Amino acid sequence: MLWETLKAARDLGRIHDIASIMIRYGFGDIVRRLGMSRFLEQAGKVLRWKDAGAMARMGSPERTRRAFEEMGPTFVKLGQILATRVDLFSPEWIREFEKLQDQVLPLPFEELRPQLTEDLAAAPEDIFAHLETDALAAGSIAQVHRAQLASGEPVILKIRRPGIQPIIEADLRLLARLAEIAQHEIPELRRFHPADVVRQVTQSLRRELDLANEGRNAERLAASFSDDPAISIPKVYWDWTSERMNVQEYIDGIPGRKVSAIKEAGLDPSVLAVRGANAVLKMVLEDGFFHADPHPGNLFYLPNNHIVFIDTGMIGRLSELRRAQVIDLLRGLVAKDTALVIDVILNWANDVQINAENLAIDIDTFLDNFYGLALKQLNLATMLTDLTVIMRDHELAMPSDLALLLKVFITLEGLGRQLDPNFNMVAEATPFVKRAMLARYQPAALAKRSWRNFAEIMDILSNLPRDIRRLLTSARRGALQFNVNISRLDRFAHELDRAASRLTVGMVTSALIIGTSIVSTIEGGPTLLGLPILGLLGFAGAGLGGLWLVVSIWRSGRNNIT
Repeated sequence: MLWETLKAARDLGRIHDIASIMIRYGFGDIVRRLGMSRFLEQAGKVLRWKDAGAMARMGSPERTRRAFEEMGPTFVKLGQILATRVDLFSPEWIREFEKLQDQVLPLPFEELRPQLTEDLAAAPEDIFAHLETDALAAGSIAQVHRAQLASGEPVILKIRRPGIQPIIEADLRLLARLAEIAQHEIPELRRFHPADVVRQVTQSLRRELDLANEGRNAERLAASFSDDPAISIPKVYWDWTSERMNVQEYIDGIPGRKVSAIKEAGLDPSVLAVRGANAVLKMVLEDGFFHADPHPGNLFYLPNNHIVFIDTGMIGRLSELRRAQVIDLLRGLVAKDTALVIDVILNWANDVQINAENLAIDIDTFLDNFYGLALKQLNLATMLTDLTVIMRDHELAMPSDLALLLKVFITLEGLGRQLDPNFNMVAEATPFVKRAMLARYQPAALAKRSWRNFAEIMDILSNLPRDIRRLLTSARRGALQFNVNISRLDRFAHELDRAASRLTVGMVTSALIIGTSIVSTIEGGPTLLGLPILGLLGFAGAGLGGLWLVVSIWRSGRNNIT
């Protein structure tokens, strides 16, 4: 307990900053329910909240986005992760989260020099023939400078901001604690799975803090496309790359955002759309290791319709099982196979209690909208977006790796149609799905799965005597326990207790009425306004008891309706 208190105390200043921003943007109720203001009061902190009236005209999505921007890099990253959770948030929230740009003013180069000198084990001027002190780009975690090696090769230096890691680690501790509290104290936030989202943010940020990890990602992707001359990844210079600095090849091409410059350079937009889509589909469906942020800002176009993917800090990973599920989903959507789509969604739902019959009706209606359409008329982004709406309606959340993939598919189709209005993602994905299905049922693949299943069965059988012995030993020691979880048992007990209370009050009220009636017939004794005082008191008590019963029954009926 003492250690937890000390850990909370070291983050007290950051708690004050976050709570202040949240209250200024109109989230005072959440701050109160999370216990943040109470913690600050107990610590003796005097809060001076700013007036939040100016924020009343903003909608909740915009206020949340602005609050995240003020809270700093950890919360900007949180918003960027939430922008991928189209399975949890409606389009207006996603649009606001997508506006979160990791753009900040760059630090003066002289503030970077001590760390840079330490990482290079020499003065920067001794390593690089030329180094631009003005930043090419800047984010909350790192900033980029152009340079030239002694050999004449142009490079970029991605340098982590000094002192950023302790700030982010403090924010991650607070986020983890707030997610835990929100999970238990704010029921309406549970459907957003705050603990899972914070876990995803933590993993993503810690990977991005290690700039050498970005280099490893780049090399793995480059190896995957070593036989494809149309796709490349910038070269990493490992002699000078470390946790706090990444040195990569400088790419001088047409940025993906400058669509108008593509035709002027003699490139073919339709070829670029197909090649980019095929590259990402290969990463996802064949490699299970993909660039998770393929927006136009992370693409460069070179002569001969060559595509370069940059910024490999955010990477998605899919296990073999996940890839099989994604392929089944795509196959079910294209073939309008309701049963297959439902099977995949139920696999993702795990132990969540849902109405499978209603889900089947919604999926069947959804697929009917695309019945009879030719392959080239199907819009994968629309289909996936509509599918996520159904999942939100049934309060189903995708696993985080699949939510990231879903966002990639939607972004990719939008990028393809921006380059070529006739681009069709379904048509490009279909050959990959067919190849994956053929590969799944090849003799070698079937033999591999059969051997794996056989090995698992043998492992279970070989461990069976030991497991039985442990079970019997626990039973003899009286340590064997069975936990039975009966749904709504607490509510049932509450209803039973309330019914017993009503019955008791009803019996007492009846007894008062009968007893008072008998007492009132006896002459003598004190009176008030000609009536026996004891009789008046008895009838008053019976009246209060009857009134309580009426109010209790009425309130119970209203609660059942709502």
